[in-house]
Amino acid sequence: MTEQGSPSAGATGRRNSRAGFALLGGAMLLLVAWTITALHFQTPRSVFWPAAAAVAVLSGAVLYIGLKHRRSAWLLLALMLAATAAWWLTIRPSNDRDWAPDVAHTATADIDGATVVIHDVRNFDWRTETAFSPRWETRRYSLDALTSVDLVSSVWGNPAIAHTLISFGFSDGRHVVFSVEIRRERNESFSEIGGFFKEFELAIIAADEADIIRLRTDVRGEQVSLFPLRVTPEQARKLFLSYLQASNALARQPQFYQTLTTNCTTVIFQLARLVEPGIPADWRILLSGYLPDYLYAHDVLLTSLPLDETKRAAILARQDPALSPDVDFSTAIRARSPLYDAAPAGVHGNDASKNDGLKN
Repeated sequence: MTEQGSPSAGATGRRNSRAGFALLGGAMLLLVAWTITALHFQTPRSVFWPAAAAVAVLSGAVLYIGLKHRRSAWLLLALMLAATAAWWLTIRPSNDRDWAPDVAHTATADIDGATVVIHDVRNFDWRTETAFSPRWETRRYSLDALTSVDLVSSVWGNPAIAHTLISFGFSDGRHVVFSVEIRRERNESFSEIGGFFKEFELAIIAADEADIIRLRTDVRGEQVSLFPLRVTPEQARKLFLSYLQASNALARQPQFYQTLTTNCTTVIFQLARLVEPGIPADWRILLSGYLPDYLYAHDVLLTSLPLDETKRAAILARQDPALSPDVDFSTAIRARSPLYDAAPAGVHGNDASKNDGLKN
């Protein structure tokens, strides 16, 4: 029986050996792919190529050792993983880089009771994406004059993906928009993959609507939609202050943008949860193009229209070139939207008998 069993035992051993080596090879492939991608985004070309070659040679050596000494190979793989993790932890976010002009400053605020002073409100005059007159302004607002909150959704390609912004309106007709963005360095461009590899810092930009909305509608040609939100005065105030506090926190302690977990929509959701902890998580938080659908389902969009009609009515047209420069941009874009025809005075939806604003 021993002689008959030996071939079977030997075959089983060889299969196990091949499976073990395949597992080692798969783990090594994942580590090498991740490391080389991280090197691509975190090192200059003069460093990347020698470093990538060293990683490739080292991984090949470990696999060669693994042909006969499996435990030693796993130990070496673990050491490679530890070294990669140690290097990764040395990469820290910074507020001190050569930033692109449109994110050269980020918002900070002084809060004194009901009075808020926001520093570095962007109010550029955009002619093209590369030709503009930069203006950074300091503006004073009263929390008691806060009258509206609007969602701005901007789509440029895949309708499932949108950039989302929040606009706050005041009784004097002024609006300030908060936009959570990547903070690009000069001559740097956005990369979804780079957002997974600490390529960009996180920025909260405060801007005038005539800057940040017109840039997207008229200059970039994106499809921008403007939705009035049904929130209570207390929720509007808390949300506004949460943006200011988050902006101040980023000025003190920078952090990285992360494509999946720390982006324009997830940050809005996190801030909204500070206002109303019961807001449920949803897949439409990640697929930001569907955020209006999510808000509509939870009765946060201020509308009596069906969802499809609401979304069509929210789309902003390009500004009429013949429009007088004396016409206020914020007034003009709302005058053309049926969603604002019936919007009540005061904070949108300020009718407790109908709705309590943000809710679960």
